[in-house]
Formats: sequence, structure tokens, C-alpha cells
Amino acid sequence: MNFDVVIVGASFAGLAAARTAASRGLSVAVLDSKREPGARLRTTGILVRETLDEIDIPHRLTRRVPGARLYAPNLRSIDLVSPGYAFFTTRTAELLRWMAQQAKEAGALLLVSTPFRGAWREGGVIRLADIDITARFLIGADGARSHVARAFGLSENRHFLTGLEVELDGGDTADPRFLHCFVDSRLAPGYIAWAAPGPDTIQLGLAVRHGDKPDLSAFLARTEPLFGWSRTRIVGRRSGLIPCGGPLKNIAAPGVLLVGDAAGWVSPMTGGGIRLALRYGRRAAAFIADHLKGCGPAPEVLLTREVPRFLTKRMLRFMLDRAPPNVLLNLALAAPPARRIAEHIYFHRRGADVDRDLYLRLLDAETPRQPPLRLAEKREQ
Repeated sequence: MNFDVVIVGASFAGLAAARTAASRGLSVAVLDSKREPGARLRTTGILVRETLDEIDIPHRLTRRVPGARLYAPNLRSIDLVSPGYAFFTTRTAELLRWMAQQAKEAGALLLVSTPFRGAWREGGVIRLADIDITARFLIGADGARSHVARAFGLSENRHFLTGLEVELDGGDTADPRFLHCFVDSRLAPGYIAWAAPGPDTIQLGLAVRHGDKPDLSAFLARTEPLFGWSRTRIVGRRSGLIPCGGPLKNIAAPGVLLVGDAAGWVSPMTGGGIRLALRYGRRAAAFIADHLKGCGPAPEVLLTREVPRFLTKRMLRFMLDRAPPNVLLNLALAAPPARRIAEHIYFHRRGADVDRDLYLRLLDAETPRQPPLRLAEKREQ
């Protein structure tokens, strides 16, 4: 089988690239080692508002969360809101399956249970090992530990966070108006812990510097007085590495291009990568189509001009990795500038000057308080 583009990994970046490339008339195949898209998840699936500018997601797959509540190590908190802004938790596995269907409808071929076992350049094409497939372009969208990068001697991620998340079947134990974010250098050195109201469950997790081990039990015990986790049960679990070193330098070889986590397209500060995966996965496919159909410039040349370098966020990552003592974090988050800094981080701009108490009361009135469907009820429907 001969294709214009073969994509390794049915990830956010890989599926976005597949749909774009197929929509532009290229023959496309997506290889994935899993039995179906969305299996063995390694992502929280929490989206920032800007992500919806990259893809129109069916409403049934998301839950809107208007604000963030930021907790200091002493569990004192500040509420962060910005009118018009919101976060979105997702039915992540279903979202990836929906994206796969969109790519298939555009013309892409999806080959599941088909692991990537190596490839090499042969004349003007890339030939894949152990499978009779060639491609004019090979896209590596195969995650933080990219096998495509290793096969072609490209840059590999070296700096990571280690994340662990569980899903709790317990209704709206946490206030559904907020992402609950915990800054604590003992519980989550180098990053944060979180509790997020999802469409069907509560997503509870934490991430730590690579080399440290996430202690979910300690986080549950610390926040039990706030939320009463003992009344819930764990119905899902996922873990994985989050690249935090910023975009990689060498992401391309002749006919080969890395995208998404494989290319380090993750914010070193926040660990967010889905928006970047969607945007630049699409852009990479568009540049490849232009190149193949119109003799446009090399795709990697155009792409590396667009991807942000995150210089400031890399410096902040260096500071976070030092894990400041909790006593300093308590003082810092109680200081007046803390809200403005946090609003800039969470909302990517200064939070609007509003009557927060009034705005929160309005959110309380419009936010449904009934618990989301339990998994058994959802299956019955």
C-alpha cells in the first residue's frame, strides 16, 4: 500500500493531521498500536477555551467549567474567573473516537492494533518495517517517547513530569463551577494537583517532577475534609509522562516530521498540549499537502517558524522544578499580586475587572447542581 502520508499515533495531533491531509486530497493512513482510539488514555483531556477555536467538538462530549479555584498548601483558596472564558472537561476516549471517525469520513485509513516497528528511507519514499506500506511523508504523533524520533535520529524529549489521575464516581462532590488546583511542594513538587468536575465523573490527579513518585493517597487524605472523597469510588485510572522541556530542536528528517508530544509541543509551565497538538497537527498536514501538490516550501521550515519557543515559560519551569517551600507558597498566594499572576497563567491574559462575588453568584445560579450520570446509568441509556 502506497500513501502520500502515514501517521503513527491516533493522538490529538495525529488525528487532526489525518483529517486535514485527507480533506486536502492526500491518501492517508493512521497506524496505532491500540485496539481503538481512546484506549489506554494518558491525558486528562481538560481543554482551555482557545482549544475550541481549533476544533468544533460536539457539546455532548464536554462539560463547561467557568473558573478555577487555586489552593495554597494551607488550603486557603482564591477564586479566579474571567467572563467569557471557561475550561472544558471531556469524555476523552469518546472525543478521540469521534476525531477518528471524522478523519475516516475525510478519507483516511485507520489501522488499529498495528504498532510501528521501524522505518527507513528508500529512494523517494519511507518504507515501514513489518508491514507492506510506503509513504511520501511519515508523521510521528506517537507521544512523549516517540519511536519515530528514535528510528530517524531526531530530537527526543528528556524533561518530563509524571502524572497520575483517577476518575471518581461520586456526583458533584467538588464545586462544579471550578477546576480545583492545589499548589503544594510536598504533594506535587514541580507542578500541581487537581480535582475537575467531568461530564460523568470527577477527575482527580497530580503531577510531579520526573524522578518523584505521585502519591495519590496523600492527596486524597489531605483534601478529604474539603470534599469527602471517602463517599466516592475509583472507576478509572490513567498515568503517563508529560514533556516539559519545550519544543524540540530537530523534529524533521527528509520525508519525516514529528508533531504533538513527540515534538515537545507542550507548555513547559502548565503542561498543556492539546491545543498545540490540534493547531500544529493541522498546520503540519496543510504544509505537507501544499508541498506535495504545489511544490511549496519544505513543511518543517514553515512549521518551525510558527511554533512558540516558550522562553519565559521555560524559565518558570526551572523555578517550579526547584519546588519552593510550602511556607513561601502560602505567603506568595496570600499576597495581593497573586491573583493577577494566577489570572494571567490561567486565562492567558489579565482577568477582567469585575465584581467577582456577583459573577460567582450568577455562575452559581446557571450551573446545574445535579450529579452527572453514574457510569451504570450511562450504560443503561
